[in-house]
Amino acid sequence: MKLHFKPAFLFGLFLAVFAGTGLCQSSYEDLKNKVDVVVSEAYQSAAAAFPCKIKAGGDPKMMSWEGIEKCFYKADERIDWEDLNKRIREIRDKGRYETTDVLSAVESSLTRRALIFDSVFSVKKDEVLLPLSNSILRHLPENSLMDLSVYDKSGRRVGTFAGGYTYERMGEISGNRQLHSLFQYTDANGKIHSSSDRLLLDSFGVPWKEASSQPGFRLNSDKFMPKH
Repeated sequence: MKLHFKPAFLFGLFLAVFAGTGLCQSSYEDLKNKVDVVVSEAYQSAAAAFPCKIKAGGDPKMMSWEGIEKCFYKADERIDWEDLNKRIREIRDKGRYETTDVLSAVESSLTRRALIFDSVFSVKKDEVLLPLSNSILRHLPENSLMDLSVYDKSGRRVGTFAGGYTYERMGEISGNRQLHSLFQYTDANGKIHSSSDRLLLDSFGVPWKEASSQPGFRLNSDKFMPKH
C-alpha cells in the first residue's frame, strides 16, 4: 500500500528533527559551560603559585629544571583535586552525559585556558634556554613551541621542535604503568628524531625569548575525570 503524506505533516516532521538537533547542541553547550567553570577555578588555584622565579645556569645558560619541577608541584598542591573530580562527576551524572562527551568538554576547556609561559615563569634574562624537561612536556599544550630551534646541552643546534608525545611503560620496580613525556625534532635535512626514552632534565632546550609568549602550562585531564 502506498502511503501519502500531506505537506503540512512533512514540514512538521522536519521541524521536529531540527528541534531535536538543536536540543542536542544546546545540551552540549550547557555541558561545556558547566565544565568550563570547574576548569577555570582549577586554573585560578594553580595560577596562585605563579609566576615562579626560575634561576638559570650552565653554559649555555639554561633554566633550572629542578625549579620548574618544584613550581609545577606547588601549583598542583593548590588544587583540590578530590572536590574537582566530585563536581565533574556530578555534572556528568545529573545531566546524564556520556563520559566521552564530558572528556571532550574538559579537554577543550583545558586547552583554551592554557597559560602562557611568561605568566608562569619569571626569568632575569631573556637570553637563556627553556629546558624541554619531562615536566614541561607533560604540561605543554598541543602545537606550542612548534618549529622553535632546539639546542642540546652543549649549545649545539640539533634541529627544530616537532611536537611532544607520551607513551606508557611498566615501572621496573613498582610494576605499575608509568606515563613518559618525550618530544621529536626535525634536523637540517628534514629527518625526524626522537629525544630518546631516557629521563629528560636539561638535555635539550629552546630559546626562552621565543617560547615565553607561547602557551606553556596546561592542566592534565586525567585528574579531572571520574574514576567510576
